[in-house]
Amino acid sequence: MEGPSAAEGTPTAHRPSRAEAAELLAAISAVRRTARRAVRHAWATEPLPTAQSELLRLISSRPGICVADAARELRLAPNTVSTLVGRLAEQDLLQRERSLPYSCSVRLTTTEKARRRLEEWRDLRAELASEVLATLPRDDRRALADAVPALIRLAESIERMEHR
Repeated sequence: MEGPSAAEGTPTAHRPSRAEAAELLAAISAVRRTARRAVRHAWATEPLPTAQSELLRLISSRPGICVADAARELRLAPNTVSTLVGRLAEQDLLQRERSLPYSCSVRLTTTEKARRRLEEWRDLRAELASEVLATLPRDDRRALADAVPALIRLAESIERMEHR
């Protein structure tokens, strides 16, 4: 009998193969990519480029974040984030405030315009997903709903692995 794996204390005989893991991540990517494309197609407002919208969502969830922390969080170069910040500020979607007098560091917050835009995006995404889910068989909907907690734990485990 095989012993527990170091990763989770589960028997290594039950450990998913790399092919299964790759298939799962490919499916998650396909859902995310096609959902994003459907929402962009249905949305009346001109969509932001992906990097800008990811930064805007991060700033919305972490008001006051600085450029360096945002770059680290998004795994982007600080100068790339600075460029994105400039573009978003030009569109009145975020505000930059100096954290200390004469400091080079700025704190980022979203504007009311950005908050409305993010809410519209979330609402449209939820509406489209709801419509599509309604077309699936009940067993598929149940399987997807049951998978949500496991997918969140998977994301958290991947994040913990990154910080080792």
